[in-house]
Amino acid sequence: MGCGTSIAVENQRKPSETAMKSAVLIQRWYRRYMARLEMRRRYTWNIFQSIEYAGEQDQLQLSSFFSFMLDNFTHLSGNGPDLISHLLGPVVEPWTEEGRQAKYEQITVPDSYAGPRLSFPLSVADTNSLLSAFKEQQTLHGRYVLQLLHETKKFLKQMPNVIYLSTSYAKEITICGDLHGRLDDLLLIFYKNGLPSAENPYVFNGDYVDRGKKSMEILIILFAFVLLYPDHMHLNRGNHEDHIMNLRYGFTKEVMQKYKTHGRDILQLLQDVFSLLPIATVIDNKVLIVHGGISDKTDLDFLSSIERDKVKSALRLPKRSLEQVGLRGGSSNRQGWVKQDSPCTQSRARKRKCHLTKQGSCSSSTSSSSSSSSLCSPRLSSRNSSRHHAPSPCLPSPSGVLQVPFLDSFVSITPPEPPREELEWRQIVDILWSDPKSQNGCSPNTFRGGGCYFGPDVTQNLLEKHGMILLIRSHECKQEGYELCHDGQVITIFSASNYYEEGSNRGAYVKLGPELVPRFFQYQVSRSTRKLTLQQRVSVAEGSALKALQEKLFAHRSELMVAFQQYDTNNTGCLSVSDWAQVVESVLRLDLPWRTLRPRLARLAPDGNVEYKSCFEDVSPGQPVPQVAPNLAETLYRYRTDLEIIFNIIDKDHSGLISIEEFQQTWKLFSSHLGVVVSDLAIEGLARSIDYNKDGSIDFNEFLEAFRVVHKLDVKEQPQG
Repeated sequence: MGCGTSIAVENQRKPSETAMKSAVLIQRWYRRYMARLEMRRRYTWNIFQSIEYAGEQDQLQLSSFFSFMLDNFTHLSGNGPDLISHLLGPVVEPWTEEGRQAKYEQITVPDSYAGPRLSFPLSVADTNSLLSAFKEQQTLHGRYVLQLLHETKKFLKQMPNVIYLSTSYAKEITICGDLHGRLDDLLLIFYKNGLPSAENPYVFNGDYVDRGKKSMEILIILFAFVLLYPDHMHLNRGNHEDHIMNLRYGFTKEVMQKYKTHGRDILQLLQDVFSLLPIATVIDNKVLIVHGGISDKTDLDFLSSIERDKVKSALRLPKRSLEQVGLRGGSSNRQGWVKQDSPCTQSRARKRKCHLTKQGSCSSSTSSSSSSSSLCSPRLSSRNSSRHHAPSPCLPSPSGVLQVPFLDSFVSITPPEPPREELEWRQIVDILWSDPKSQNGCSPNTFRGGGCYFGPDVTQNLLEKHGMILLIRSHECKQEGYELCHDGQVITIFSASNYYEEGSNRGAYVKLGPELVPRFFQYQVSRSTRKLTLQQRVSVAEGSALKALQEKLFAHRSELMVAFQQYDTNNTGCLSVSDWAQVVESVLRLDLPWRTLRPRLARLAPDGNVEYKSCFEDVSPGQPVPQVAPNLAETLYRYRTDLEIIFNIIDKDHSGLISIEEFQQTWKLFSSHLGVVVSDLAIEGLARSIDYNKDGSIDFNEFLEAFRVVHKLDVKEQPQG
């Protein structure tokens, strides 16, 4: 009987042990599954962020080039600076404030217009009508837009650089971060948190425009609430409240498309409005709110005294004469020279120089750097490495020849005592462009190309100096919509959900009451993602990121092939995974986990090596382009955005058409920026080959569409008609 009982107990134990083992196996599988999913999510995020910051570097380099040309040269093939002065220089207004008002008052609103009609001073009914109209995809008439901007400008002129608020007049103050043209996020914030009012004050922390398609609607709503509740609605300036940034990231095009008749007047008025936005907000003398961050040179007392409206663009460096310019660092064989009556050909010096060898060694050369703001890019790019062959013409000067500075390297162009204009500009750049880092100290922000990286010690010093406890900033997309760093003394708040891709990140806002204890609220505008599983959401974002990365590889194909072949001495078409990853990073400089990404980008041969040509197989040109010069098409693929910006400067009426001669002028500015040497005859041949109807003008949008890569998988997936 005892034995029978023992056998029964053992039989009962066996199923339970089996169940436990199964549970452990399932748990292990699930943990591995989630770990792989998290890995994919992280490298997807890294791809998006690296490509975004690389684009900002390109913009800063282009702006530096334009600024230098505008400041120091009065002649570039007949009309160089004239092409850019109206965008980069201060707007010369023939109209007084009264004249401008009379101008927009003369604009008639037709009876057929079905959108909202504003009356000033604004009322709650006006803001409600704007919200309702924009939900219905209506557009505010240009007459009302100009009047709203005019009234906003008048109000902002009276505001100080730093706004001081108190929680004693409200239960809580809500702080929102970047919106970037995403109207749905703004409407969701208002739905969840309530509309601005005396009982519900808001601080919006910059970057209202660009990237998204509803930037104009966001500005109209925010400005309307500023005029309605001037003591309870506050706007800080961001680095995208900048007319030069708007050329690259879409806001300029959005305005011209929505307001074809009054677009130029709106853009000119917005330059003034953006430059008048306050730089910082302080709550209860304890919490500092700025868009980007700080540096070890940030001085709130000095910030309060500057003339902020003079800085129309943080990308527009203060003027310097050539006699003030000194050159430090940079190799002697990469000097830039300028020749009279010819484009300025410049080479980019490097802070660190990576030499491709079979061993892949990287030698570092560090030039002196300042912790103060910089608008330069020391990161090696493939653009830099392709320039060593460009000839360098020279410019006669009192001393015979004159060196031109490397515009994206650290150079010493600081006079013994910097003028106040320069000090003001540096302070604003640091506020708008800087990012926190985990290490102590302050160093140039090499990843973005502008502003500083500031460490916990810099944060601590500034807060202690001014008796504060917290710094709130935006400027960086965070997966959860917010992030704390520097021992909780720095909060990053980002309010644009789905910033990189549908489902890529949440948005958030933060509320502060009298206790100054932050409370975070997260959200995500959901359409299709609501029905997707976590794996499906990760896959959608990952696919989009990998496509962007494949386009980068395709745009740098020639340089990558040269580098691959330097390693592939036996011409096998294959490299080890290690060599392949090192070559790709040395050319693209995106600081990505290339070994992890390799299975998604390139095939392995049977021997385990990478077939390096396979990383170009999934993309192809949109349409054939005449090869009037070696690698010209690839150059245009790579710098398509830069070329479009230069074209928009020439196309003053935004008609989308330019003459062949204007196209040649576009190219001369473009080649001056890049140091790309193509003869006038070759460019004329390209221009005439794309003048399809032979009327002497070029549809530039069609031209740019030609320089677009096509993903072959997408083509295969398209339904057959």
